[in-house]
Amino acid sequence: MVFQIVLVFWVVVYAETNKESCKDLLQGYLTGQLSSALGRYQVKALRRDFESFSNDVRKALKEVKEKQVTDIKTIQEIQNSSIVYTRWGKKTCPSHAEQVVSGYVGGSWYQHTGAAVNPLCLPKNPEWGIYKDGTDGSKAYIFGGEYQTDTVPAYMKRLYQHDVPCAVCLVRKRSVVQMFPARKTCYAGWRLEYHGNLMAGEYSQKAGSTYTCVDSHPDTVHGGHANKNGYLFYPVEARCGTLKCPPYVEGREFVCVVCSKE
Repeated sequence: MVFQIVLVFWVVVYAETNKESCKDLLQGYLTGQLSSALGRYQVKALRRDFESFSNDVRKALKEVKEKQVTDIKTIQEIQNSSIVYTRWGKKTCPSHAEQVVSGYVGGSWYQHTGAAVNPLCLPKNPEWGIYKDGTDGSKAYIFGGEYQTDTVPAYMKRLYQHDVPCAVCLVRKRSVVQMFPARKTCYAGWRLEYHGNLMAGEYSQKAGSTYTCVDSHPDTVHGGHANKNGYLFYPVEARCGTLKCPPYVEGREFVCVVCSKE
């Protein structure tokens, strides 16, 4: 600051003797100062822009890294995950699945008002805990399952009053399994496990039941062709009214498909 004052004083003194030279000298000094100030401003602006750009880059790299970690975790979870489902009406599982159990369908008696609604896939090699043989006291019951397909056309008729087998299947690297009624193919992105016919208990029977997808090419239990009843499987057909027709058709039997997804 002292230097600047001295310089201005010298310029004023010098101006008395040479006004043109003083003017040129002062103009050059001021121009240099302005250029220097402008340069400092530009450097600061560039530094701010660079710092902002660097922050954006760091933020973007952090987001990419977090997404990569999430994707790797998801892939690992899928690789370590598995699903289990029951293939009703078949003794075996699809070729891509591991068979856990091959057994017989069991369930409640079709006319019992206190019946459990869901069927079970019972193993061929049961184990027992504490027991007392004989039907005594208030108990729940499990009977065998039986096809009731005498009103269905084509090959399904031959299944009538045969006992129903089942298989429990394990599929690795899948996270979801779902039965879709009124479909015989899977939606995009889903893999077929099996397709079949939708079946349940007959509408007028006392016992409740569940809609079950029975394989479209069902097996039967060897030696199980007799009218012994038990948990009964009837085809399911559409009834128009509250059910929209079209697309559904009065009296037409439903199909179904079981699909899995990663």
